[in-house]
Amino acid sequence: MATNPSGLRERRSFLSRIAAGAAIAGVFRSQSAAAQSTSAAPWRPTRHTQDDWFDQIPGSHRFIIDTTSPPGLGSALLYANNFFVANQQGYGLGNADAAVVIVLRHNSTGFAFSDAMWAKYSTAMGEAAGNFDDPKTKAKPTINVYNSGSYLGALPNGGVTFDALIGRGVHFAVCQMATRRFAGAIAAAHKLDADAVYKELTSNLVRNSHMVPAGIVAVNRAQERGYAFANAG
Repeated sequence: MATNPSGLRERRSFLSRIAAGAAIAGVFRSQSAAAQSTSAAPWRPTRHTQDDWFDQIPGSHRFIIDTTSPPGLGSALLYANNFFVANQQGYGLGNADAAVVIVLRHNSTGFAFSDAMWAKYSTAMGEAAGNFDDPKTKAKPTINVYNSGSYLGALPNGGVTFDALIGRGVHFAVCQMATRRFAGAIAAAHKLDADAVYKELTSNLVRNSHMVPAGIVAVNRAQERGYAFANAG
């Protein structure tokens, strides 16, 4: 029987195209499977021991409030107290059911320090806090006004103090970078050594305070550990 060379070539070409198509499809399936395998692996943040204190605060509900200004800090103190009260009244929860952290960075950082520091470095502290004045005296504060109950109506915290929130279990993340800035301002105004002032400030923190490399880093690390975030200004 005579063969048809032309038909044989067409058949071989057809089979070659099928084989090539199957090979390409196999490549796409392989790439798709690899992509699915990669996307299926959940992202996990790197953990650092410096941040372990976030996990040591008891509470089934985690909340971090960021502040960068004196008025923002006042609002944060009020909001944190409201968070506890609403959870108690609406859910029957206690203080230990809420893990709350307030971040003090930028111009709010100075209020992480004690009355003694404000009395000693009043003018420099007030100026470093964004030129903040005591609303009662109209001069630079000589006390930490956010730890005094005598400013009801004059400050946005509504009389809620550091000590009151510490009693509920609130913790504070204090910006190291801003603390260095405050120390430098004080040192320049009083002709002191900035490192010595920094050491003095960090030895006179309000209770439940944690020095963090930067307040903005604490905002990040807390959310990576399950804290809901709010900004108070």
